[in-house]
Amino acid sequence: MKGLILSGGKGTRLRPLTFTQAKQLVPVANKPVLFYGLEAISEAGITDVGIIVGETRREIMQAVGDGSRWGLDVTYIYQEEPLGLAHAVLTAEEFLDSEQFVMYLGDNLIKDGITGLVDEFRSNQPNSEILLARVNEPERFGVAELEGGRVVRLVEKPERPMSDLALVGVYMFDENIMTAAKSIEPSGRGELEITDAIQWLIDQGLTVFPHVIDGWWKDTGLLEDMLEANRIMLEVQEPDRRGHVDSDSKVEGNVVIEDGAEIINSTVRGPVIIGERTRIVNSFVGPYTSVYFEVEITGSEIEHSIVMECSRITDIPGRIEDSLIGQNVEVGRSPLKPTAYRFMLGDNSRVGIL
Repeated sequence: MKGLILSGGKGTRLRPLTFTQAKQLVPVANKPVLFYGLEAISEAGITDVGIIVGETRREIMQAVGDGSRWGLDVTYIYQEEPLGLAHAVLTAEEFLDSEQFVMYLGDNLIKDGITGLVDEFRSNQPNSEILLARVNEPERFGVAELEGGRVVRLVEKPERPMSDLALVGVYMFDENIMTAAKSIEPSGRGELEITDAIQWLIDQGLTVFPHVIDGWWKDTGLLEDMLEANRIMLEVQEPDRRGHVDSDSKVEGNVVIEDGAEIINSTVRGPVIIGERTRIVNSFVGPYTSVYFEVEITGSEIEHSIVMECSRITDIPGRIEDSLIGQNVEVGRSPLKPTAYRFMLGDNSRVGIL
């Protein structure tokens, strides 16, 4: 059995951050989202993995390498345009070579992993098995209808959902999915939809089983979901203080301080993770915040946020919250007169000022 991870999307819902980097590499609790998927596949006993990549392939390849740190053998598969999940399957046809495989969307986080799904598929041997979860707003997702323990209908983002069972973004397939993907037509948005391909399997009398999970999962394509995933992962981390905390600082609750980090005359109130070689000086870092490596926060307050690598936050008079701050960003007060706000912001940026 093989694994196929999709990391070729453009991440339009997280712009402007994703104009310059892959959405799958945004860190949740100081670990790139993509790495959670690689861990889940490895834990399920799958070692031969293909990663679909697009415009951000160089970043993905540099971050993941050959996959050996997870015990994986990784092959990169270039997709010129993200033309749908079923198109990604066709792009990987040579790599998959008619074997059974699990397809995992690279921006998903699943609390309990996928080992149960993979084991069940191996045991029951259906033509496909799809991961489902009950959601409050099924109209935002692909939705499944079940009958007699099988999936009988799938609809992508229905106006009137026939159930509250949403497709989570992990799918098990045998070789029949290739025929299905070649048999369907592009949807109204010009993509080959995986829901249409699975529906083709159903219509041909092939077996599609559901696997409903009880634990949480997150599609991290939106800022709110990214911050929620970060909150959840920080809550379950184990406290670990390897960096330096001076005598004038307070560290409270579930806090991880990684190697080379410094906390100076500051308060850190968990759950929080402070990355390697990061400096927190005369500042407050509040709950549900992850600060990546080589960041400097001075004279400022921040909580319920993600700060990416090599950024600087300096002398901000109010508290920063509910924010995602990208890599190599500088947020600070300007000494220039006359007093004014000065910005350089990309498309689709959001700024809140009091």
